[in-house]
Amino acid sequence: MRSFGYAEAENAQGLAAALGKGYRIKAGGIDLLDMMKERIDKSERIVSITGMTELRGIKERDGGVAIGALTTLNEIARDETLRKAFPALPDTVCNAATPQVREVATIAGNILQRPRCWFFRQAEYNCLRKSGQACYAVAGDNTYHSIYPMGACHITHPSNIAPALVAVGAQIIASDGKNPKSYDIRDFFLTPEQDLKRENKLPQNEFITEIFLPKMPEKSAYVEVKEKQSFDWPLAACVATYADKKWSIILAHVAPVPLRATLAENVVGEKADIDENLALQAAEAAVKTAQPMAYNGFRVHLAKAVVRRALLKACGKDFHA
Repeated sequence: MRSFGYAEAENAQGLAAALGKGYRIKAGGIDLLDMMKERIDKSERIVSITGMTELRGIKERDGGVAIGALTTLNEIARDETLRKAFPALPDTVCNAATPQVREVATIAGNILQRPRCWFFRQAEYNCLRKSGQACYAVAGDNTYHSIYPMGACHITHPSNIAPALVAVGAQIIASDGKNPKSYDIRDFFLTPEQDLKRENKLPQNEFITEIFLPKMPEKSAYVEVKEKQSFDWPLAACVATYADKKWSIILAHVAPVPLRATLAENVVGEKADIDENLALQAAEAAVKTAQPMAYNGFRVHLAKAVVRRALLKACGKDFHA
C-alpha cells in the first residue's frame, strides 16, 4: 500500500472542508483500504469520520425510521424495531461478511462500496471501469458477473442492504457541509450505460448523513444463495415487500444495480397472499429478460429460486419445498 495523508473530521463543516481538499472518506474503511491495498484506489489523503457520533443510531421519526450513515451492520442486524417492522432489512446484513467486519462496516459504506469484479480488482487488468478498452468478463471467466446486461461493463452490485432499501423507497440524505440533499434510492445507482466510472450519483463533495425509511412494509422477506456462509457475497438474492396493496420484488447480486423485477410484480399484482403456483409464475417472469454469458447461466436458476422463496417466506409459508 502507498503512504497517504490522514486527518480526522469532528463535524460536518470539517468534513466538507477536507473533501474540498481532495480527501477520501474512511468510516469502517473495509472497502477503501482493500482498494488501496490492491492499488486500484490511489488516494493520497484520507479523512476519518468515526468520531462523528451524530451520524450513528437508529431512530423512529415522522412515521418512518432514520438510520445514521455510521450505523454498523451489526447494529442494524440486532435492532428490535427493524426486526419487528421490517425483518428483511436486518436479514440482509446479519450474515454479511464476518462478525468482525459487521461490527465496523457501516450502512453508508455498504451502499457505496465498489464492484467486486475480479478484473476490476486486479491492477493487471485495465478494464472499462478503469479507462481501458474492454470488459474482460465478456471473453473471460464471468461466473460471478451480471446476467442482466446494462451496458458494456458486466459488474454486479455488491451491496447487501441496498435491495431492501430500494424495495421501500428509502431516501438517502446527504450534505455538502451546508445544505442537506435527498436522493431517492430507487434512482440513486448508475448502470454502466449511464456511467462507466461511477456506481451512484453522490458527488465527491457530498457525504451521506442518514438513510430514511418513510414507511415500513406490511410483509417482507429476504432470501439469498451463497457458495459459503461466511465472508462471501451471494450468487443471487431477493427482497420481497408488500405495502399499500403492491409488491416490490428486488433482485440482488445479479445485475449492475439492485434490480426491480417488474415483470414478476405484474404477475402477483395486488394479491396479498401468494401460493406456490403464483410464486413460481413470478419467478419465471423475473428471469425472462436475463441474458447469461458463457459461465454464469446457472445463476438464472438461482435467481428464479430466490424470487419464489422470498415471496413465499414473506407470506409465512414454507419456501424450501
